[in-house]
Amino acid sequence: MINKHKEPSIPEALFPIAFLIVLLVINIWIFGTEGLSGSNQMVLVISSAVAALVAVFRLNIKWEILQDGIVKSISSAMSSILILLLIGSLAGTWMISGIVPAMIYYGLQILNPTIFLIAACIVSAIVSIATGSSWTTVATVGVALLGIGRALGFEEGLIAGAIISGAYFGDKMSPLSDTTNLAPAMAGTDLFTHIRHMTKTTFPTMIITLIIFGIIGFTSGAEGSVGQVKEISAVILENFNINGWLFIVPLVVIGMIIKKVPAVPALLTGALLGGVFAIIFQPEVIRLIANESGSSMVYQSFKAVMMALYGQISVVTSNDVVNELLITRGMAGMLNTIWLIVCAMAFGGIMEESGMLRVLAEAVIRKVHSVGSLIASTAATCVFFNVTTSDQYLAILVPGRMYADIYRKRGLKPENLSRTLEDSATVTSVLIPWNTCGATQASVLGVATLTYAPYCFFNIISPFMTILFGYLKWGINFYSEEEMLEIKKEFAV
Repeated sequence: MINKHKEPSIPEALFPIAFLIVLLVINIWIFGTEGLSGSNQMVLVISSAVAALVAVFRLNIKWEILQDGIVKSISSAMSSILILLLIGSLAGTWMISGIVPAMIYYGLQILNPTIFLIAACIVSAIVSIATGSSWTTVATVGVALLGIGRALGFEEGLIAGAIISGAYFGDKMSPLSDTTNLAPAMAGTDLFTHIRHMTKTTFPTMIITLIIFGIIGFTSGAEGSVGQVKEISAVILENFNINGWLFIVPLVVIGMIIKKVPAVPALLTGALLGGVFAIIFQPEVIRLIANESGSSMVYQSFKAVMMALYGQISVVTSNDVVNELLITRGMAGMLNTIWLIVCAMAFGGIMEESGMLRVLAEAVIRKVHSVGSLIASTAATCVFFNVTTSDQYLAILVPGRMYADIYRKRGLKPENLSRTLEDSATVTSVLIPWNTCGATQASVLGVATLTYAPYCFFNIISPFMTILFGYLKWGINFYSEEEMLEIKKEFAV
């Protein structure tokens, strides 16, 4: 007998989401930034159970169907999980090899508090454009910039906001980025038309972002004193062999990604090379980490590099600030984030498989009448999917499929849709604590999502900028009358 399930009503579809939001608010109030340690995950598990109860008892959907949806949803996040694990290992070996300490050391020599936030944003943007990956950018130069910013006296949320703003600008504009390729594919336009069209909203947003960071830099009063900066630099030199050869490893990783080597082998190569460079350049650090004074250097090297790859290690110095910079958690440090991603994808899988997300999206589409409201609805839908499915790819894929024909019928060329998808789905994912991007960046930087989110000015302004352009009809590409006649014929058939 065929299991015929009901179409969910809007209240039924909204109930699990409302439940999730209320429970998360309570959870954040009680646990604060410690939510990633387990309470956020349990909120998502309980909300998934509520969504499943609605699906089974109200919509007559068999549990086996929902379970298949959960498995499919989690499977879609597996590449992100692998990347996250390797980022943990890379951070560990890059620390003990002296790569990250070298970045911090040289950065302290050339950066000062007045220009630091602008420089951090621009450097992150350049690296992200070159690599096509905001994740790789944050995990490499981002970690180093965070250390420099702390040494200069800035709050870690503000530093992370500048790094993430730049990284997501580059992620949007790079032809090597997966989201930059996915958005035009979903909308029905080509890559370079999409990138050119994005410049109309993205560059003004970035200019505003840099102005804000410039004002903060000039007025913040953040001053790592000259003496403190010198002391930190001296402590790093005392504990690490700092030289230019260490930068070969990050350059190799960046080069691999530019050559379109997939992220997993590129990051694994970077992590292993970091271990090799630790053995070559940092024998004293190897002995300190291994803590096996009577053993051979081969034994100590193997033990120290393996510890850096999988677990928490620290290099203890005479300076408390430096001690905070020289702690990494390896693969094991990413497990709470992976736990969160799995739970979030389970919730998203049930919501999508049951049709509840589709019903809510269709309800939004019915209320769209003008160009501005269409673009605003698209942006809102992308943010909604980032919140509910916890995945930026789904936040691009599903709205892209939903709105493609509507844009054409309204006379809007597909690059308008692809730009809106990027201006909203790609950049807001990192602002949501339980989204794969928000959870990842919080884990990699060691800064809670809600701590850095208020300072991610580029990410916050982007959706509002695209909506403003929509209502004012600035930078909107329309079909010609002849093209519209063909489109009407196509839909008439």
